[in-house]
Amino acid sequence: MSEQKELLTTNRKALTINLDEPKYGTFAEIGAGQEVARVFFQAGGASGTIAKTISAYDMTFSDAIYGKAPRYVSRERLGLMLDHEYQLLNERLATQRGERTMFFAFADTVSARNFKGTNEAHGWMGIRFQTEPGGPPSEVVLHVRMWDKENILQQQALGIIGVNLIYGAFYYHTDPRKLVESLLDNLSADRIEVDMLKLNGPAFHNVDNRLMSLMLVEFGLTNAVMFGPGGDVLQPSEVLYRKPILVERGSFRPVTHVNVDMLNCATAQFVQEPLVKGKQVVVLMEITMHNLLAAGELDPKDFLARVDLLGDIGFNVLISNYSEYYRLTSYFRRYTKEMIGVTMGINNLIEIFNEKYYENLEGGILESFGRLFRNSVKLYIYPMRQDGFDVYTATGQPVPNTSGRTTSHAFASSVLINAKNVQIADHLRNLYAHLLEAHYIDCIVGFDPSILHIFSRDVLRRIKEGDATWEKMVPEAVVAAIKRRELFGCTTAKN
Repeated sequence: MSEQKELLTTNRKALTINLDEPKYGTFAEIGAGQEVARVFFQAGGASGTIAKTISAYDMTFSDAIYGKAPRYVSRERLGLMLDHEYQLLNERLATQRGERTMFFAFADTVSARNFKGTNEAHGWMGIRFQTEPGGPPSEVVLHVRMWDKENILQQQALGIIGVNLIYGAFYYHTDPRKLVESLLDNLSADRIEVDMLKLNGPAFHNVDNRLMSLMLVEFGLTNAVMFGPGGDVLQPSEVLYRKPILVERGSFRPVTHVNVDMLNCATAQFVQEPLVKGKQVVVLMEITMHNLLAAGELDPKDFLARVDLLGDIGFNVLISNYSEYYRLTSYFRRYTKEMIGVTMGINNLIEIFNEKYYENLEGGILESFGRLFRNSVKLYIYPMRQDGFDVYTATGQPVPNTSGRTTSHAFASSVLINAKNVQIADHLRNLYAHLLEAHYIDCIVGFDPSILHIFSRDVLRRIKEGDATWEKMVPEAVVAAIKRRELFGCTTAKN
């Protein structure tokens, strides 16, 4: 955590900027009123900061000023607004005061709660700014979701976070971690959520936007962030909106043949589901913050290694703060009513039936399953070869071998454990049988039996020990990337 700091009020932040003479710019706001500019006017001294405010609500006026965009509340529209306002600012004022002024353009395009309360309350917000007179601009762009139930409260929250963004860009750009943490000053995550953040330009030349996005989860500004195969920061609603979703949770440290085979096989079954056939499916690899913090603190290098390796083999990556699967599927339900598939191995399936995770729910495990399996959710279970490793039920009892006998340690012979023969605690067997019979849980078919012995922890151990056999346990692209970047303790001989 960062050091304790004095929390400046929103009014004090705005007044500080107003009295900082070199900073001068424009405010362009569409939707929910001119809430950010309003704070600067109310703080006093706004004439020292504001060159112009504009709010083009009518679509015809907006298109005439900024050009057409596919959607009015979108990153594209925000980009057009920043381009136009910053260029106009320079054209009209650079000669007059460019040598002593750090210009900025702030813009937002927002859909606040409508009168009937039927719309998605969200918006895009950004600032393009100079850090020295005449210098090249840098930029901060973010996406917000508003959770207040009343329009007037959403407007207020927008004004506060807009001021936080501008203040952070001006005074914390050399400390991006502080910039991110300050976005919710005088706010809380139950009022407004920041689920996408991107920093660009010379002020942020050493910044990795994936780490900035991870900080959104770390500081509680959102519960999930997403990255594309190229490492790009994605806005979840743009990717997930109205699409069927298939997700695999794992540590991916590193990603193995089993991880890839599990997702490929599950995908082949998922796309054949009657509710999914013919639709564009979103496939995700997901890592929880709990997994990333397993060693006690976040290791940025380790995090980037996992995201990069998954991206190298073409997968979108979701980082979430949802330890329980029912919370993860509820998150997806924000964006889609289509079918959701979750694929996992035997050990994760057994953990789902561990009642200790649901002690905080009034209805316990039954309530959690009611939340998990409602609205077309299915689990696809990848088998496990029981050969020299103990596999236990949720009550801590060893899984029986094919003869029906149990052993307290490793099995004497190899057993294939799948969703149909895995042992569940006695008092939960009827519940499990119902889920299996109703096809809420299905066995994965078409898997590669020759790779079932592979576990990420074993691959990681072999990498650290310099045992080259690990190279046969992961995809070729992953082998090349681990060697090239010397990840997970891998060292390569140098000439």
